[in-house]
Amino acid sequence: MKRQKVLTGAPWESVVGYCRAIRVGDQIEVAGTTAMKDGEVVGVGNAYEQTKFILQTIEGALKELDASLSDVVRTRMFVTDISKWEEIGRAHGEFFREIQPVASMIEVKGLIDPDLLVEIEAVAIVEN
Repeated sequence: MKRQKVLTGAPWESVVGYCRAIRVGDQIEVAGTTAMKDGEVVGVGNAYEQTKFILQTIEGALKELDASLSDVVRTRMFVTDISKWEEIGRAHGEFFREIQPVASMIEVKGLIDPDLLVEIEAVAIVEN
């Protein structure tokens, strides 16, 4: 099957060997996505703003692969402070309230930058 990839142009894509998202057939996997723009953290100290930015980034990657948020069947949210679950959940709900994919929220020790509070992965299945 043909692989379609979404690349962001970030220098670490070639170093680490990954892409933002990949579509093979009807399945799309979106890599762990954080609130980084041009090497800077967006929404420092604000889990709600970071989550919104991340989900907008995921939405853009899906569009590049001829899909949308309505095709998402799973999200995984990695958070550095589970006590911020309501902020993160509120933003997630704004994007997925009607779609209702299965979701996990897992507290982790840290992310690649200490100012990052959230990282989200997504899986989508596109009906042909």
